Amino acid sequence: MNPLKVIKIVLVDDHKILRDGLRSIIEQKTNLHIIGEASDGRAAIEQCDKLLPDVVITDVAMSGLNGVEATKQIHKKHPQIKIIALSMHANKQFIQGMFKAGAYAYLLKDGDSSELITAINSVHQNKKYLSKKIDQSYLTLLNREEVIVDKELSSREIEVLQLIAEGNSSKQIAELLFLSSKTVDVHKNNTMKKLELYTIPELTKYAIRNGLTSLE
Repeated sequence: MNPLKVIKIVLVDDHKILRDGLRSIIEQKTNLHIIGEASDGRAAIEQCDKLLPDVVITDVAMSGLNGVEATKQIHKKHPQIKIIALSMHANKQFIQGMFKAGAYAYLLKDGDSSELITAINSVHQNKKYLSKKIDQSYLTLLNREEVIVDKELSSREIEVLQLIAEGNSSKQIAELLFLSSKTVDVHKNNTMKKLELYTIPELTKYAIRNGLTSLE
C-alpha cells in the first residue's frame, strides 16, 4: 500500500485558541502537517511566500487584512496553494466573496471536525468543497461562475475601507500602509463613489456585512 502523500498546511486566525483547536484536529492524521500559523492576513501572505504550503485554512473576518483580501493576494501569487475559508457566516455574499477571491472550500466554524479533514483532502485533489450545512446549489452556481458581480474595489481600496471600519483616521492609515494622507483620502473618496456610501458609519456597515473586518 502506498503511503499517503503529506499535505503541508498553514493555519490563519486571529484567535490562538481556535488555531490550537484546528491543530489538534488536523494532527490526528499522520499525513497532515501544520508548517506555519498566522494571526492576520498580512502574516498569512508572508507565511505562504516563505513556506509554500499545499493548503491554507483561513478565517474570513480578521483585523488588519481580512481573509477575502488575503486569499485574493495569495491566490494571485501562488495559484497552486489551495485555500479553505472558515467562517461563522453562511450567507451567499460571504461565500461568493471567498470563492471569487480564489478559495477552494468554505466551511462553517460550527461544523463537524471530520468535515475539515474531508475539505482538506478534497481541495488537495483540486475539488471544491462547501460545508454540508450550506445550500449545495451555491457550489453549482459558483462552478458555473454565475456569481453576482459586486462593484469592484481595488486591493488598496479594500485595505483602506477595512482600516476605516476599524476606526483608523486617514493619518493612521497612511502610517500603516506607508502612504501619504492625501493618497489615503483619494482611495477613501473613490471607494465612497463606487459604493455610493458617503459616511463612515455606512462604510463600516458595508465592511462588516461583507466580511471585510472582524468587527461584529
